[in-house]
Amino acid sequence: MALRWGIASAGKISHDFLTGLGTLSAEDHKVVAVGARDLGRAKDFAKLHEIRKAYGSYDELAKDPEVEIVYIGALNPQHYEIGMLMLNNGKHVLCEKPLCMNEKQAKKLLDFAEQKKLFLMEAVWSRYFPSYQYVRKQIENGVLGEIKEVRVPFGFDLTNVDRLTKKTMGGGTVLDLGVYTIQVSQWAFREPPKSIKATGELNEEGCDLAMKAELTYPNGGKSFIETSAKSVLDNTATIIGTKGQITIKQFWCSETIIDVDGKEKTWALPKGKHKTNFINSEGLRYEAEEVRKCIRDGRTESESMSHNESLVIARIQDEIRKQIGVVFEEDKL
Repeated sequence: MALRWGIASAGKISHDFLTGLGTLSAEDHKVVAVGARDLGRAKDFAKLHEIRKAYGSYDELAKDPEVEIVYIGALNPQHYEIGMLMLNNGKHVLCEKPLCMNEKQAKKLLDFAEQKKLFLMEAVWSRYFPSYQYVRKQIENGVLGEIKEVRVPFGFDLTNVDRLTKKTMGGGTVLDLGVYTIQVSQWAFREPPKSIKATGELNEEGCDLAMKAELTYPNGGKSFIETSAKSVLDNTATIIGTKGQITIKQFWCSETIIDVDGKEKTWALPKGKHKTNFINSEGLRYEAEEVRKCIRDGRTESESMSHNESLVIARIQDEIRKQIGVVFEEDKL
């Protein structure tokens, strides 16, 4: 039976998610409704993606009995509120990263999902790409030896993008780009860092436009992460072990890696029906299929992106923000 999706927000990432979803079998996935705060936008989105029902509020979407799971593609500050609404109405949830604005919110949301016995996952799509699953196996099989260093620079010129630069939109690179650099570090080391040292550059609103951090792990290994909304960085992740290294190209949505033997391996993506807003968004298909398998197997979390992992990532983000001086209203509650 097809997993019945509802979509919360009719923005760019929701468009891309449905484009990726459309590359999967209609027997496994069906989009039944979209909800947005503007009914006109919801109707336009529904028409483009051939969705039968469009709602002008998230509350209506939450109360639709046909919807089984809701994908939340809204702005960062809305994740907690919409997530709680959907869970409270018995819906499973796949929520865009960052899961919430801080660890405190994330823990409340995850605890509520566990209480309701509903599936909840932070949409760290990177981890479900075949490239990431391959890297995970290489690490687990000892091909790299003991992991000693991870290097992840991630940056673009995003100075004119409001969701990066406005405090009210949950802006800053730590939440928007940093989550990717942190998750790949955790993918390699598989345990929380024992210490973090961070520096950053803030704009007049108090959002970080750039950040550098050094994460030290219990085995003595280090991860050097960097984000920038001012300039394009190398945007590759390098995982270095005692026996060799792997480089993940376009590491947040990677089709290609350079393996330990120095040879490239590529897993090509299918093309979707619509043009996407962001690169390789067809790869959102992989996390969607993981969600379906988990729910049909009766699981409430994914092994590759567990509830605990979301809390670890949120904790690291909180500490980095604390050190560089980024404070949101949600932190004061």
